[in-house]
Amino acid sequence: MITSKQRAKLRSLATKIEPIIQIGHKELSENLLMQIDGALETRELVKISILQSADVDGKSLVNELASVLRAEPVASIGSKMVLYRKSRKTGVKHIELD
Repeated sequence: MITSKQRAKLRSLATKIEPIIQIGHKELSENLLMQIDGALETRELVKISILQSADVDGKSLVNELASVLRAEPVASIGSKMVLYRKSRKTGVKHIELD
């Protein structure tokens, strides 16, 4: 569980990154979950974009993804959401949270 101060730091870091995953009308497939899981393991902080064709609510989707992927929901604003999970890989530059 991250604190509100840590969440604020992650939100500020997320403003500088582009969405690397898009969720469309097919919503959550096993392949999409594997892509997000791999991105979290490599980057720790992932921004996801929800396309207009998707019939999902960003706030509920970010919580669902966080639960399934054992990640922390950082933000969900409009069609963008941000997830964080500390990487277990060695050699990955870890995000330092105070």
